[in-house]
Amino acid sequence: MISVQKLNKSFGALDVLKDMSFDVRKGTTSVLLGRSGSGKSTMLRCLNLLEYWQSGTVEIDGKLIEAAGDSVRPKGWRPQDETALRRRVGMVFQQFNLFPHLTALENVLVGPRQLLKVDKRESQDLALSLLADVGLADKRDAYPAFLSGGQQQRVAIARALAMRPHVLLLDEVTSALDPELVGEVLDVIVDLKARGLTMVCVTHEMHFAEDVADEVIFMEAGSVVEQGPPAQILQAPETAQMKRFLSRFHRGRAYA
Repeated sequence: MISVQKLNKSFGALDVLKDMSFDVRKGTTSVLLGRSGSGKSTMLRCLNLLEYWQSGTVEIDGKLIEAAGDSVRPKGWRPQDETALRRRVGMVFQQFNLFPHLTALENVLVGPRQLLKVDKRESQDLALSLLADVGLADKRDAYPAFLSGGQQQRVAIARALAMRPHVLLLDEVTSALDPELVGEVLDVIVDLKARGLTMVCVTHEMHFAEDVADEVIFMEAGSVVEQGPPAQILQAPETAQMKRFLSRFHRGRAYA
């Protein structure tokens, strides 16, 4: 579903991503781990074309995207090409980004109605179904200001799913939540995995990575340091960098 090959991204003189390469198989969940500043969120933004890169390629669902170099976008690409690809790649952000003047229901149905041109009845039925899927059918008429952080994030997930994406990107979707609200969002993601949706997640929730990831990709300073199944990466890391990273979460545990 996703293939990233030798991707390099810089902001001016700052190299943020360096020769990034990894694949994500259809129907699997890959988790990007790493310290703050390691390039995880920038990598997600490249997958959704919110950022372009200087060299390397990204292929998503058979669509090859080459580097833009110093241009605004790759040669031959138009804004409508970006829009078409973003419809295949949903993204859920750390800070919810719900429209404050719209109800939960309206937040979910605005994409299908305005962008996919789904008729009023069908888009409303879809939005109601998705709110039920994330456990918020009773909050359909609530505005974001009257929802908890966990509820807002679940609406944001439903909104992304309303575009019927082939891939869902999740960027630290629990980091802005109080600890008691984290579980309700993670439960939704576990359910999406069970349904076979392809996902790429940035998270600091180690238990979530252990339970949900098919592949863990550990990044440091913009590069892939170690990758593999969670049982291997999280229980028997091979690199010194990964061992140091895990020691922050498992105090006193020694890795051979």
